[in-house]
Amino acid sequence: MTIEAPGPGSLLVIVPAYNEQGAVGDVVRELEQQVPGVPVLVIDDCSVDATVEVARAAGARILPLPHHLGLGGAVQAGYKLAFELGFEYVIRVDGDGQHDPRDIPRILDKLKESGAEMVIGARMDADRTRRMRTLGARFFRVVLRPILGKTVNDPTSGFVGVNRRALALFSASFPLEYPEIEALVVLQRRRFRFEEVPCHMRPRRTGRSSINGLKPLSYIVHVLLGVFVNILRYDGRWRRRLRLGRNSDSSAGGGG
Repeated sequence: MTIEAPGPGSLLVIVPAYNEQGAVGDVVRELEQQVPGVPVLVIDDCSVDATVEVARAAGARILPLPHHLGLGGAVQAGYKLAFELGFEYVIRVDGDGQHDPRDIPRILDKLKESGAEMVIGARMDADRTRRMRTLGARFFRVVLRPILGKTVNDPTSGFVGVNRRALALFSASFPLEYPEIEALVVLQRRRFRFEEVPCHMRPRRTGRSSINGLKPLSYIVHVLLGVFVNILRYDGRWRRRLRLGRNSDSSAGGGG
């Protein structure tokens, strides 16, 4: 895998993939057509099918993971490599064909113009083919509103762009199991900003979502637990820093 040293304003597109041989080739070819000259990195999460061969044949660079890490681990590996290589922006596109690469320039423009650390490609229209996903997004929209201080229309979207400040944060720590929603909480707790851009989402080209059957209920419970753990973690750090600051001020005042 070779990726040339990036220049100012550099962009890397990452595609986390696990057993996506039926779609990842078309995804890579469409990316190269819509954003020519932008390197595409497929992060293979130990697929047992031909994902790597298909992606490589389509022109992607491949980052093979030594163990199956799950979605969050694959995304963090891509973020960490992008940060170490010096990229300024990274946009994540799923390997199942749902995300339309024609929306990438709009996400990138929003990142540059707004200065926000993250821009979400948000599904603004109802998803009739996946009712549980739509209901879940609405549920988390309500739950997250008081936590984030703003409404997020599509908090479960994986079509996201980040800048270098977010890359530095996520390279060191990133939610592993259900990353999309927890990452928003981590950003908010660090006083980073995020914006949304309306995007058109397409049905999966192959396979099926890992969240089906009774799994949406388990998903909701686990995400809520992750959200509140991150709130407690970052609020605890903030309180510790505040106490240290007060103790330092008291020591300085007592020495006069």
